[in-house]
Amino acid sequence: MLVKTILRNKGSQVTTVPPEATVRELLAALAEHNIGAVVVSSDGATITGIVSERDIVRHLHDRGAEILEQPVSSIMTSEVRTVSMGDNVDQLRKTMTTHRFRHAPVLDEGRLAGIVSIGDVVKSAIEELETEKASLVDYLHR
Repeated sequence: MLVKTILRNKGSQVTTVPPEATVRELLAALAEHNIGAVVVSSDGATITGIVSERDIVRHLHDRGAEILEQPVSSIMTSEVRTVSMGDNVDQLRKTMTTHRFRHAPVLDEGRLAGIVSIGDVVKSAIEELETEKASLVDYLHR
């Protein structure tokens, strides 16, 4: 299965915040959209960074509540691992597991086209297994 298959099923909506937004505004976006990470982008098409709930918790612990009024750029991960529409989901799963990240922005011709979470990857694996099982059961009953 390819990454574009996941996006076709879940949609390409990506919540972004500009680098100058405050961490408090970032928290509001996470809560409003019920998501675990936000792509940092000035224009909604290019990626400046990514911030997850874990990033916020770690920085709160290290620096205290004053980070709430700091810009998102002060806590974001700027070296973002991205995937393309044609990447294999099994390889993405392995990469996410090995490098311990849960959200991967998807690029299409260098522009932000979606985001895939580890939950999306697991769901796609389960769907593939269910399809395989149904095919095997059908084959056995012929």
